[in-house]
Amino acid sequence: MIVVGLVVAVAALVVGGAVVLDNSGTAGLTVFGDAVPGVEQQWQVFLAGALLVMAFTTGVALAGLGWRRSVDVRRELRDLRDEQDLLEAENHRLQAELARLRRNA
Repeated sequence: MIVVGLVVAVAALVVGGAVVLDNSGTAGLTVFGDAVPGVEQQWQVFLAGALLVMAFTTGVALAGLGWRRSVDVRRELRDLRDEQDLLEAENHRLQAELARLRRNA
Protein backbone atom coordinates (compact mmCIF):
# COMPACT_ATOMS: atom_id res chain seq x y z
CA MET A 1 0.00 0.00 0.00
CA ILE A 2 2.86 2.37 0.81
CA VAL A 3 4.52 1.61 -2.54
CA VAL A 4 1.29 2.33 -4.41
CA GLY A 5 0.94 5.64 -2.57
CA LEU A 6 4.51 6.60 -3.40
CA VAL A 7 4.01 5.69 -7.08
CA VAL A 8 0.86 7.82 -7.25
CA ALA A 9 2.61 10.73 -5.54
CA VAL A 10 5.60 10.59 -7.90
CA ALA A 11 3.28 10.35 -10.92
CA ALA A 12 1.36 13.40 -9.67
CA LEU A 13 4.61 15.33 -9.26
CA VAL A 14 5.74 14.41 -12.78
CA VAL A 15 2.42 15.43 -14.33
CA GLY A 16 2.33 18.65 -12.28
CA GLY A 17 5.88 19.51 -13.33
CA ALA A 18 5.02 18.91 -16.98
CA VAL A 19 1.99 21.18 -16.72
CA VAL A 20 4.05 23.93 -15.08
CA LEU A 21 6.82 23.73 -17.67
CA ASP A 22 4.48 23.56 -20.69
CA ASN A 23 2.33 26.56 -19.71
CA SER A 24 4.39 29.70 -20.09
CA GLY A 25 1.75 32.09 -21.48
CA THR A 26 0.29 35.04 -19.59
CA ALA A 27 -2.68 34.65 -17.31
CA GLY A 28 -4.35 36.43 -14.46
CA LEU A 29 -5.80 35.34 -11.18
CA THR A 30 -8.59 37.16 -9.39
CA VAL A 31 -9.97 36.44 -5.95
CA PHE A 32 -13.28 38.04 -4.95
CA GLY A 33 -12.99 40.42 -7.90
CA ASP A 34 -9.47 41.66 -7.05
CA ALA A 35 -6.39 40.73 -9.08
CA VAL A 36 -3.77 38.79 -7.14
CA PRO A 37 -0.45 40.62 -7.43
CA GLY A 38 2.55 38.65 -8.67
CA VAL A 39 0.48 35.99 -10.44
CA GLU A 40 0.81 36.76 -14.13
CA GLN A 41 1.90 33.47 -15.75
CA GLN A 42 -0.07 30.30 -16.30
CA TRP A 43 2.35 28.26 -14.20
CA GLN A 44 1.82 30.66 -11.31
CA VAL A 45 -1.95 30.18 -11.55
CA PHE A 46 -1.42 26.42 -11.62
CA LEU A 47 0.92 26.61 -8.63
CA ALA A 48 -1.64 28.68 -6.70
CA GLY A 49 -4.27 26.02 -7.44
CA ALA A 50 -1.90 23.25 -6.36
CA LEU A 51 -1.19 25.06 -3.09
CA LEU A 52 -4.92 25.46 -2.50
CA VAL A 53 -5.47 21.73 -3.07
CA MET A 54 -2.63 20.90 -0.68
CA ALA A 55 -4.11 23.15 1.99
CA PHE A 56 -7.55 21.59 1.51
CA THR A 57 -6.14 18.06 1.65
CA THR A 58 -4.18 18.87 4.80
CA GLY A 59 -7.31 20.28 6.43
CA VAL A 60 -9.37 17.21 5.54
CA ALA A 61 -6.60 14.92 6.81
CA LEU A 62 -6.36 16.81 10.10
CA ALA A 63 -10.14 16.72 10.52
CA GLY A 64 -10.14 12.98 9.82
CA LEU A 65 -7.37 12.37 12.33
CA GLY A 66 -9.18 14.42 14.95
CA TRP A 67 -12.43 12.58 14.33
CA ARG A 68 -10.67 9.23 14.53
CA ARG A 69 -8.99 10.22 17.78
CA SER A 70 -12.27 11.32 19.35
CA VAL A 71 -13.90 8.04 18.33
CA ASP A 72 -11.01 6.10 19.88
CA VAL A 73 -11.19 8.14 23.10
CA ARG A 74 -14.96 7.60 23.38
CA ARG A 75 -14.55 3.86 22.74
CA GLU A 76 -11.82 3.59 25.38
CA LEU A 77 -13.92 5.57 27.88
CA ARG A 78 -16.89 3.27 27.27
CA ASP A 79 -14.69 0.19 27.73
CA LEU A 80 -13.27 1.60 30.97
CA ARG A 81 -16.78 2.31 32.29
CA ASP A 82 -17.86 -1.23 31.45
CA GLU A 83 -14.77 -2.59 33.19
CA GLN A 84 -15.48 -0.39 36.22
CA ASP A 85 -19.04 -1.70 36.41
CA LEU A 86 -17.74 -5.28 36.31
CA LEU A 87 -15.17 -4.56 39.00
CA GLU A 88 -17.77 -2.90 41.23
CA ALA A 89 -20.09 -5.90 40.83
CA GLU A 90 -17.20 -8.23 41.68
CA ASN A 91 -16.33 -6.06 44.70
CA HIS A 92 -19.91 -6.23 45.99
CA ARG A 93 -19.98 -10.00 45.50
CA LEU A 94 -16.70 -10.44 47.36
CA GLN A 95 -17.85 -8.15 50.20
CA ALA A 96 -21.05 -10.17 50.57
CA GLU A 97 -19.05 -13.41 50.59
CA LEU A 98 -16.66 -12.00 53.19
CA ALA A 99 -19.56 -10.92 55.38
CA ARG A 100 -21.10 -14.41 55.09
CA LEU A 101 -17.78 -16.07 56.01
CA ARG A 102 -17.37 -13.76 59.04
CA ARG A 103 -20.88 -14.61 60.25
CA ASN A 104 -20.18 -18.36 59.94
CA ALA A 105 -16.82 -18.13 61.68
